[in-house]
Amino acid sequence: MLTRPVAEGPLPERFRELWDEIAPIGRDPDSGGYLRYALTEPELRLREWFRGQADDRGMPVTEDGNGNLFAWWGDPDAGDAVLTGSHFDSVPHGGAYDGPLGIVSAWLAVDELRAAGVTPSRPLVVGAFVEEEGARFGVPCLGSRLLTGQIAVDRAAGLRDAAGVSFAEALGGRPAGADPGLLGRFGAFVELHVEQGRALVDQAAPVAVASAIWPHGRWRFDFTGEGNHAGTTRMADRRDPMLTYAFAVLAANKEARLRDAHATVGRVSVEPNATNAIPSRVTGWLDARAAAPETLGGLVEAVRAKVVERARRDGTEVTLTEESTTALVAFDGGLADRLARLLAAPVLPTGAGHDAGVLAAHVPTAMLFVRNPTGVSHSPAESADDVDCAAGVAALARVLEELACR
Repeated sequence: MLTRPVAEGPLPERFRELWDEIAPIGRDPDSGGYLRYALTEPELRLREWFRGQADDRGMPVTEDGNGNLFAWWGDPDAGDAVLTGSHFDSVPHGGAYDGPLGIVSAWLAVDELRAAGVTPSRPLVVGAFVEEEGARFGVPCLGSRLLTGQIAVDRAAGLRDAAGVSFAEALGGRPAGADPGLLGRFGAFVELHVEQGRALVDQAAPVAVASAIWPHGRWRFDFTGEGNHAGTTRMADRRDPMLTYAFAVLAANKEARLRDAHATVGRVSVEPNATNAIPSRVTGWLDARAAAPETLGGLVEAVRAKVVERARRDGTEVTLTEESTTALVAFDGGLADRLARLLAAPVLPTGAGHDAGVLAAHVPTAMLFVRNPTGVSHSPAESADDVDCAAGVAALARVLEELACR
């Protein structure tokens, strides 16, 4: 039963009103960033808010057994549905817009269509995917990977967070895994997302259509040596894995610059993590991205070879483990071109991963980007103007009308 009134008032004001309902949830008062890890209290509150929004619009919610939520305008058992939405979870101290913007905009786009008296001829679905960032359990786009069968259920169930809680425990049971029946009911997926760069600032455009996602992945380096006393161990006698780790960071930076690629080591774990102790073990995580898969492979292999040689000289040992990789994603060309013409919008590639990149191998998929005036993302400085967000909602509503209502 529809309980939400027909949309009234300027769209930027309606965006701000709905946005303010979730803005305080999970916000760290010190950093200004967000701590919305998957299936923790803040994200669970947002999932309840999602259900409330669906109830207000008379849209029943289904779950896929993997933590993903879907709200249906139309028959949930019908096929050829048009899916939109994004995710709620954040990186540590991340920005407000990465993920939630796509879900808030989806609800407002539904309101726009209803206010215009438009009824979908195909089911229209708002989705919220779980653990897109991988900040809690280490694998990005975990929910969409499970839905599409791109990760084994046993591996996903056994992933653990820093406190030792498994994904299965946080979920409340073993994930269901691939669901071809549900996936087959989606005829298209459109994800709206804040731009994670400043191309739209340079082009003076509020909205763009995505063309592709660079291939990217995460690798874990485990460096081991000999723990010892910082004050009594001669420099010549040390087997310090921190030195090998530091070399790895510099090597990744150099190799990425040589290839016009991206390499980041933004996470590290040290044992015993004491100021007056030489570490016995250092673990570092490499995030690498490039425009072409062969460039990405060459980057990771070059770093690995250099680090192995450096470990030999340092008297340490190193192992490299691939934790996740995503191939080059070229979004459905016909769909992207169609949306770019419909919106008269520029077309941009991106180096950031998204659930849309996972679903693109199974469902015709497109993405819309909303201008970010700072060009900064995964940080409290991430931003978007209400007027631009309203332009994104209007663009998404036009796209959904084109795809689901004609």
